[in-house]
Amino acid sequence: MKKNIYDYTLKELEKMFSPSFRAKQIYHWLYVRYEEDFSKMQNLPKALQVELSENYCAENLTIATIENSVDESRKYLFRTKEGLSFESVFIKMRDKKVDENGKIIEGEKYTFCLSSQVGCKVGCAFCSTAKGGFVRNLSAGEIVEQVVRLKKDNALAPEKRVNIVYMGMGEPLDNLENVSKAISIISELNGLSISARRQTISTSGIAPKIKKLGEMDLGVQLAISLHAVDDELRSKLIPMNKAYNIEAVLEAVRGFPVDTRKRVMFEYLVIKDLNDDLASAKKLLKLLEGIKSKVNLILFNPHEESEFERPSMEKVKAFADYLVQRGLLCTIRESKGLDISAACGQLREKEKRKNVSYETKGN
Repeated sequence: MKKNIYDYTLKELEKMFSPSFRAKQIYHWLYVRYEEDFSKMQNLPKALQVELSENYCAENLTIATIENSVDESRKYLFRTKEGLSFESVFIKMRDKKVDENGKIIEGEKYTFCLSSQVGCKVGCAFCSTAKGGFVRNLSAGEIVEQVVRLKKDNALAPEKRVNIVYMGMGEPLDNLENVSKAISIISELNGLSISARRQTISTSGIAPKIKKLGEMDLGVQLAISLHAVDDELRSKLIPMNKAYNIEAVLEAVRGFPVDTRKRVMFEYLVIKDLNDDLASAKKLLKLLEGIKSKVNLILFNPHEESEFERPSMEKVKAFADYLVQRGLLCTIRESKGLDISAACGQLREKEKRKNVSYETKGN
């Protein structure tokens, strides 16, 4: 089987091909020109084009389905060569702003939500991904290729910077080796050139691996899926909490190196009549005391696999106001893609129910 060309760092390619400058040329074609056909990489010698074509592949993922939202978010269902499926999301966070003369004041702002696994082991009660179980980790190349596909399919210029969040299907820290390599490839200046500071790893809270990630000092941002202020509720929402409770997670977070200009993000999924009250806000404030943090309130995105309901905006605003008035930075995340299968794993499960290329588990 041909190897995935996106699996290799620039330094690795420099050791594989001689002279070493060929590696930069290959990177330019892959990540600046979005070229998938080695025979069209015109400044490479014909022999090298043939060698690449015979041994490597630049089309390892196919787009199986795209759902388009009225807010211009796009949910992608990708399929691997062996027929496994996983999701990515293209999110338009901000429209272009122009003055009265048509001069651009601010450009569009985009975020890519990437998957790190096919399925997930964590089994969060509110997540559709849990319904399909865990299949396998994505390779570094399969993670990187999501970025290439999203940029190319949405005609984004190579120099257009985007933000990356590892917040799609899977637990990134369960696949830390491949995720960390993907971060290195994505941030390579001669390629996609998306700084590690623009990349955020969102974890459900594997305390030892939060510590390991900190020791790797990759320069990435950290987001913690907290979602509850006591262990009883959090264990119901996130079974992993039984192994790594809130105290263990926060202890690991306190040792994480944070850029002086940044904060640790705490994701808090607000669910109607479960964790949306001011008593919970008060407990959250106390839990995060002493941590340079920011709270991101996320209104639960309803889907048919879940019994949970979306909270009222009135209660969410009251929750946010309580935190802000007491000095804790807090935002309410604007919901995107509510008219499409926006929740993690939702599109994949929908496609399964339609019996479209139903996948079987791998090893």
